[in-house]
Amino acid sequence: MAAVSRGFQVLVKPAGAACNLRCRYCYYLRKGHPGGEAGLPQMPEELLEAYVVQHMAASPDEVIRFSWHGGEPLLAGLEFFERMVAIQRRHRPAGRVIANGIQTNGILLDNGWGRFLAEERFSVGLSLDGPREIQDECRISRNGLSTFEATMRGYELLRRHGVATDILCVVGKHNVWRPAEVYGFFKEIGASSVTFLPLVIPQSDAPHGVNPLTVPAEAWGDFLCAIFDEWLAGDIGRIKVQIIEEAARSAFGLEHSLCLFRPVCGDIPVVDCNGDFYSCDHFVNPEHRLGNLRETSLADLIESREQRAFGLAKRDRLPRVCRVCPVLDMCHGECPKNRFTQAPDGEPGLNYLCPGYLKFFTHARPFVDEVAAEWRRQRSDDEER
Repeated sequence: MAAVSRGFQVLVKPAGAACNLRCRYCYYLRKGHPGGEAGLPQMPEELLEAYVVQHMAASPDEVIRFSWHGGEPLLAGLEFFERMVAIQRRHRPAGRVIANGIQTNGILLDNGWGRFLAEERFSVGLSLDGPREIQDECRISRNGLSTFEATMRGYELLRRHGVATDILCVVGKHNVWRPAEVYGFFKEIGASSVTFLPLVIPQSDAPHGVNPLTVPAEAWGDFLCAIFDEWLAGDIGRIKVQIIEEAARSAFGLEHSLCLFRPVCGDIPVVDCNGDFYSCDHFVNPEHRLGNLRETSLADLIESREQRAFGLAKRDRLPRVCRVCPVLDMCHGECPKNRFTQAPDGEPGLNYLCPGYLKFFTHARPFVDEVAAEWRRQRSDDEER
């Protein structure tokens, strides 16, 4: 089986959409198994092995990266992941490196998980929206109770075991007005890496076409500007803030690491626990189900005409106002799932978050330009030596 023509990342859901929480904003709440009870879905071992083998064969990169998502992937159980890494070792191509990442709410973490994740060098994305009052506004248990203490226990366990952890903070109406409190809390608990995820829930019968939990577009920009200023004042080199990293990549002419900001998407598909392949985590629906690994190889699905068309549509449907935007290189219209508003000239397909991104990337541009200029000076000095 030949490798695909470009790098990719697959979000694999070993327990499908099952989850042990009932977050008020979860877009998977009505998808898949409700989770938390007996009879949870789990990827069968023969399918798991087929997937791992196909993924390794398809990957064109020296480092073969696996991403385990949900729902809550820890519901698949520690034994599932122990079998998974054993399969990876058995089939790892000579000279290649395997890297695993997992996204979790942290509730199920214990010392067994901590030892395993540390020994196998997993990177972990831990969902945490801020201090107790903010966390418990939306991230609640199945019976409506607080998740803060359980999540913090999971976070502290990861730290004790030395597991690389990125805080994943959803930003919505519940915390967007409190950037100093949110960022200050993450600094207080010793976070070294933070990713802010804007909450956008389209709702046609609501004001502005979005659910009340949705982050206001302008406020999203204000939030990011406040975080940037605090980071710039004292946290350069101490805390990695992903969206700042993404803005800075343009200074070096690097491709964005996030699909959100690339001109073309489609390189981060989903494989569900039954082998179904979907174009994107935000488009897990019949229209975007392109096949199943039991019938079609992962490489063929990634390279399929339908998947390529899905990715190219992001670029081809970009509104005219975006094509002449001064921060186009930083944004590229962000995620297609959020392109449901009209541009000032009436053209459809403008990103709901456009005012916020324009504000933030414009605010960050002087810093990015300064970084770029310094980088060019250093390169010039090195070449003259």
